[in-house]
Amino acid sequence: MSAERVSPTRERAVQMSGGDASAVEGPLEGYHHETYVIPLPDAASEDEDDEDADPVRAKCRSPRGELLWFDRRCFVSEEQLLQALQGRITGVPDLIEVGEIRLQRFIEGRTLGSRYAAGRMVPEPVLDQILTLFRQLIHVSPGSLNAERRCRPEDRAEDKDCAGFLEVLVRFAEERVYRDNLDSFEGLFRALGVGGDSFGALRKHVVVPGLAERPFCLLHADLHRENFVLDRTSRLWTIDWELAMFGDPLYDLATHLYLMRYPAEQERRLTERWCATAEAIRPGSTKGWQDDLPRLLDFKRAQSVFTDVIRATQILDNGGAFSWRRWPIEARRVQRVLARAAVPLGFDKVPSVRTVAASLLDWHRFRGTRTS
Repeated sequence: MSAERVSPTRERAVQMSGGDASAVEGPLEGYHHETYVIPLPDAASEDEDDEDADPVRAKCRSPRGELLWFDRRCFVSEEQLLQALQGRITGVPDLIEVGEIRLQRFIEGRTLGSRYAAGRMVPEPVLDQILTLFRQLIHVSPGSLNAERRCRPEDRAEDKDCAGFLEVLVRFAEERVYRDNLDSFEGLFRALGVGGDSFGALRKHVVVPGLAERPFCLLHADLHRENFVLDRTSRLWTIDWELAMFGDPLYDLATHLYLMRYPAEQERRLTERWCATAEAIRPGSTKGWQDDLPRLLDFKRAQSVFTDVIRATQILDNGGAFSWRRWPIEARRVQRVLARAAVPLGFDKVPSVRTVAASLLDWHRFRGTRTS
């Protein structure tokens, strides 16, 4: 890699690893950050007497510039949140002080998704650990956590106001994801049958019927297979807490089910066990879940339309040249997302894969991406 192309984040990672560029791993895959893994030879391992113990490595990262943000941020700092969760949530990354900088320890292992892809059953011991995580999250109530929040008080729903909480999420998708990007994506959204009136249909479907009142707790809000890491002892770790917030506990379950893609029978059993766990920890946490869980799942399906359409354009813009290889893959993926969201977004007709593919290509031609 030539000197002029070395990013400031990589330079910092090399500097923090003692100047040894060969010891730096990365950049890791990730949307929000440019991340490198660096060795910390002076840091103590968890078990200094274990010769086979994993090395102590940390993540050196910086936010990527000019990103489109698809989700609300509640806490000022992920590291500050993780510090507050030490001793309360098991399986969160430790923090390591390097001078005046606080780094997250890198979890040595493999993501759950790399072992058990979406659609496959998750082993019961892993499922037990996921339920332990949910139990610990539900224990953490608003006001009980010493971590600074960035969202304004007027933008937060009152405790137990689950309908208000969902309205805040709908409004964020409408204003920050859809409207803020209309200059770039209005034509593409229109070609796919998505418009401002889609949010009216969404509110009528998921918010207007009303949701039961459930006591708020801490939500991870992004519990999918790539945010779970299994170490060499099969211990489950949970990473990427950037989207954590306080809110409706059932929303965390809905997000988890939507992202994990469990087989139907395992999804049913997990839901039953989650309900038993949540009710035992904080009575009222499952009130009205039979009616509200489908609505929250429909919100996730609708939300994915706005995020996945935009992400598809980013994937197809392969360094300024249109990615013909990815084109049919992204067209099929976007069409599936549109089909799943047809009811909550009030579509009269779901566009075909051919229509989606043509719309994506036309958008890139209009934007000037090289397609020749």
